[in-house]
Amino acid sequence: MTSPPGAEKKIDAGICGILFGWLGIHKFILGYIPEGTILLCASLLTCGCLIPITGGIGLIEGIIYLAKTDEDFVATYITNKRNWL
Repeated sequence: MTSPPGAEKKIDAGICGILFGWLGIHKFILGYIPEGTILLCASLLTCGCLIPITGGIGLIEGIIYLAKTDEDFVATYITNKRNWL
């Protein structure tokens, strides 16, 4: 059984969300440039004060990405473009 197109981003986005969520890398992997920029700027422009919040968002999103089946992941984040959580 083959994975749907776009499913190959699930593992990369999930791991990057867990490890580097405060940088917004997982958003950039999925093609969500404005959302990734928001996370990155919120972390850097506040001199790191918001890293616990942006990192928490990334951690939660990374876990959600990895917990979904390939089909659900593609339907939610690739096809329907659900931007946040």
